[in-house]
Amino acid sequence: MSDNFKKIFLFIILIACTVALYFIYNYLQIPQLPKEFAVGNGRLETTQIDISSKLSGRLLDINVDEGDTVEKDQLLAALDTKQLDSKLQEALAYVEQAKQNKNYALAIVTQRESELNLANNNYNRSKTLYKNKSIPLVEFQRDETAYQTAIAALTASKAQVISANAAINAALAQVETIQVQIDESKLYSPIKGRVLYKIAQNGEIISNGGRVLVVLDLMNTYMTIFLPTSQAGLVNIGSEARIVLDALPNVSIPATVTFVSPQAQFTPKEIETQTEREKLMFRIKVKIDSKLLEQHFNKIKTGLPGIAYIRLNSNTPWPESLNKLPKSTTYSVE
Repeated sequence: MSDNFKKIFLFIILIACTVALYFIYNYLQIPQLPKEFAVGNGRLETTQIDISSKLSGRLLDINVDEGDTVEKDQLLAALDTKQLDSKLQEALAYVEQAKQNKNYALAIVTQRESELNLANNNYNRSKTLYKNKSIPLVEFQRDETAYQTAIAALTASKAQVISANAAINAALAQVETIQVQIDESKLYSPIKGRVLYKIAQNGEIISNGGRVLVVLDLMNTYMTIFLPTSQAGLVNIGSEARIVLDALPNVSIPATVTFVSPQAQFTPKEIETQTEREKLMFRIKVKIDSKLLEQHFNKIKTGLPGIAYIRLNSNTPWPESLNKLPKSTTYSVE
């Protein structure tokens, strides 16, 4: 056996021993827990929110970059609204025109009411005179016709006022519609979070529903793990948990079970024996406490691997190794 071959062989053995020691060390770092605790591996995840444009148009300005922290209701981006602004001015002009038409119709109503009052007086006088045979029938009928005509003219003028009101309401609705479109041309953050992706750039044409940004809802940070049937059946919504990240092995992060999948995964085609039933795995969602997330908002990093520990029996105290809570928390150690 040549010296080079021996060196390569010894090097391979050294690497194998190093890897073995690494896994043994990691195994020893995992607390050996009683059966009242369930354990699962996972990564920190958070909800992603797409910031999309309801309208199509040219993207005028994006006020944030990837990695920026954004507040709720903060303006993130805006579309060009020059065309909408012109339509708004036109609609406002129609509103003013409709109001002037209403004023004209009201003036006509006043005129018709005056004419009706005069026609009514003439009619009543002619009626009295005709009964006394002081005027001929033709003159009485003429005044009666003038009175009926005045009534019809007043009714028509009032209808014009109603029509003018309808025109004003229609014009105002058009103004409101355009104003809503202008408002929707500005994209605001619905939550306090962090920009993950900047999908579009300034000057690009955005289609209806086109995505502009992706924001992480850091206040909804959690870890997803999978547990077998024997343990998943004992997990309840609200069960207390701890998360230990690989990057922070000496800190136990308080968490709570917020979801237990109603359906099993990795299910075999036929389930007949207890061994086969143990192959069923249920997805469990463990969410970090919101108070802690608020305190360490700027330090939250998604994708970090770690281990989640779930207490299956609330009367069982946490092991000392999992009682090393973050210093900023106000939780009591049980």
